[in-house]
Amino acid sequence: MPHRSAMIARMHAAAPPETIDPDLLMMAYRSGIFPMSDARDDPEIFWVEPRRRAILPLHGFRCSRSLARTLRRGRFTVTCNADFAAVMQACAAPRRESSETWISGRIAASYRALHQLGQAHSIECWQDGELVGGLYGVGFDRVFCGESMFSRVPDASKVALAWLVAALRRGGAELLDCQFMTDHLASLGAVEISQKRYLNLLRQAQRSTEGAGGFGAEALGAGAFVAAGPGVGVAAGEAEASGAARALPSAFGALLDDAAAAGPSSSPGNFIAQSLTQTS
Repeated sequence: MPHRSAMIARMHAAAPPETIDPDLLMMAYRSGIFPMSDARDDPEIFWVEPRRRAILPLHGFRCSRSLARTLRRGRFTVTCNADFAAVMQACAAPRRESSETWISGRIAASYRALHQLGQAHSIECWQDGELVGGLYGVGFDRVFCGESMFSRVPDASKVALAWLVAALRRGGAELLDCQFMTDHLASLGAVEISQKRYLNLLRQAQRSTEGAGGFGAEALGAGAFVAAGPGVGVAAGEAEASGAARALPSAFGALLDDAAAAGPSSSPGNFIAQSLTQTS
């Protein structure tokens, strides 16, 4: 017979947070709106449509000399969709400047569900088998909406963003949304535009992708990339996109194929550093 204290604990266990309907969430993103919350355990959300919007032009990414060196040295193993839940958890952790987070339990559960549907993706940076940086966001058509990123060691989030930009370029993306401007994003090339201008760019980037579905078309099992050495990932059952735009996992895989085709003397990190410094 169960102990009474165990029964009481089960009775008072918190119910799983109610997720935001995925169709509603995607409709919001397609309209230039996204959800936030006031605290980790806040069950309520509010919808945000900033008057000024930060975007990072994909050919305006600033790859500094120090970042290019870090990429070439392959300090991190970089993967796509290897551990989306862990990236979300790290992004939701309290920061030094604040003990609270806008990523509530409900929001986290909603994006995990969106990830399972192939609409949310992550880039991870690993060092000695430990997750030390990364980012996640929502993808559709030729749009990727970056939600949050984190770094536990210097340059880890910058490397994740560099890989994201390179993969989005390779996949035919046109718009990388950063939501709110920060000094960190500005140093990497982000610019602030009006919401009206953002909505125009958003509409242009949502034109037909001829069945490819753009940056959210692949389910988790068809789009996960696992680590295979410093700076390398390999496809786990990749489903090739057939239209003009690729979903992020497919674009990430194509980027790695390009790096491999460049020859053994060029590591993936070196290939990406070269492409970013030549065209930024």
